[in-house]
Amino acid sequence: MTDWDGRGLPPVAAERARRAAEGGAWTSLLTVPGAAGLEVVGFDPVGEVMGSMVQKIGWAGYAGCGAYGVWGPGTTVTSSDRSGFSGFAPYVQALDLGYGTALGRMAQEARTIGADGIVGVGLRMSHMDGGAREFTALGTAVRARGSARPGRIFSTHLPGQDVAKLMGAGWMPTDLVFGISVAIRHDDWRTRQQASWGSGNVEVAGYTELITHTRADARARFLRHVSDTGADGAIVDRMSLNAWEIEPSDNHRDHVAEATVFGTAIVGFHTGTVAPSRTLTFLPLK
Repeated sequence: MTDWDGRGLPPVAAERARRAAEGGAWTSLLTVPGAAGLEVVGFDPVGEVMGSMVQKIGWAGYAGCGAYGVWGPGTTVTSSDRSGFSGFAPYVQALDLGYGTALGRMAQEARTIGADGIVGVGLRMSHMDGGAREFTALGTAVRARGSARPGRIFSTHLPGQDVAKLMGAGWMPTDLVFGISVAIRHDDWRTRQQASWGSGNVEVAGYTELITHTRADARARFLRHVSDTGADGAIVDRMSLNAWEIEPSDNHRDHVAEATVFGTAIVGFHTGTVAPSRTLTFLPLK
């Protein structure tokens, strides 16, 4: 087995892409409506492509929670803060690297087999032993049938039939984009009082602030990612939020929240008031 220095595609993946580039039978993750929709707008499937990366995440970068004294009010510190209390910024950077590397390797496979885009991309992260995580991107590579071809490979979470409808309305997917944020907030005296067993049905303002700031920061990072691609907007695929409690020291409790936003950046190629073309409606026969 050839040693791999971590650059480019792993040898096994490179060999798989080389065989696919030679032609012959191909595999696809497309549904029947998806394949039919892409046929209408001039794309042919050329193979299933994948990108993967396993990364050990051993340092989250916790550097404070914004607490001021034992009784002072808590503040929410997000991973985007520029101060020394940058929360879990190294952890978020590791997630960005993992997802970005998986997407990049998937695109490299698609480029090797002569594809113009990747549709129906599934982007996932799974936990492994020892604190390692695997980031995977899996989709179906497609090639334009006509002479007009994209200048670079596009990727989208949208299935084939939705790509066809989007293009029929004058929009083109460009990149699969994401935004991730982690924030931390100290459970100050007021928060503890509101969250206590005997407080009744009251809002815990500190927790509301924490999750609101985290979601807002994730969406802001998502929009920056969209802007970096040069796109006009984005279609959101999914949003998630996880929150948990940590106790850095005795009688010191904090809460952490992690928010993620995934979607597809799109760009318009038609500025008229009427769609440039019409596409058929594909219904599953059940």
